[in-house]
Amino acid sequence: MSSKLWELLDELKSPAYEWVDLSHPVNEETPHYAGYNKLEMTEVFTYDEHTVCASEYKMGSQYGTHIDPPSHFVEGGRTLDQITVKETVLPLCVIDLTEKVAEDVDYAITVEDLTAWEENYGRFPDDCFVAVRTDWSKRKGEDFFAPDEAGQPHYPGWSLEALKFLSEERTITAVGHETPDTDPAIANLIVPWQGERYLLEQDKYQIEMLCNLDQLPATGAIIACSFPNVLDAPGYTARCIAVYQK
Repeated sequence: MSSKLWELLDELKSPAYEWVDLSHPVNEETPHYAGYNKLEMTEVFTYDEHTVCASEYKMGSQYGTHIDPPSHFVEGGRTLDQITVKETVLPLCVIDLTEKVAEDVDYAITVEDLTAWEENYGRFPDDCFVAVRTDWSKRKGEDFFAPDEAGQPHYPGWSLEALKFLSEERTITAVGHETPDTDPAIANLIVPWQGERYLLEQDKYQIEMLCNLDQLPATGAIIACSFPNVLDAPGYTARCIAVYQK
């Protein structure tokens, strides 16, 4: 028995392709928004007592690598279960801003960064996922939020203008980043969550706290994002993978 899809899958799993996990493992130490408690795990059944193993987990909806659907900021916006399955598998474009972020941890991604990428690799394809590589995911513990002496966090993010460019002048489906927020931390002192609110108002979704973007090419990869089909949920921990041809 033969199948075009099975043959395609065999090819994708061949040594000619690389598969990369873009999600942080989930445990008590996983980076997460400061407003949430650490993950709590309770053993419900154990091998010794019940001959099976099962647990209950308690964590915030935006914990570790996670998806933000429109309803995270938009009342009446699409919830997690309303993200269609076709929207979860997309062409992946990766913008490398590691050098700029190394010089300025408060860096905001600009329209010029996006057009410079297009000059090298061509126009962003329709219905794509645009991820920004900063290597921020390599930071651990308190350094992930990089607070100053006054306790103010510092990390890079998107400028509102860059998000408007992708949403209004291009036809993207989603964006992603390694940091805990869409906007640079210091931008939230002026207008809290301005970029994130705008993006979700455009009926896009985003994945936050991605990792291993340094293992991907700038263009040519495919991203697949999976998460529980929780009714009416404003977000949830996600498992994202990327596949690219070596």
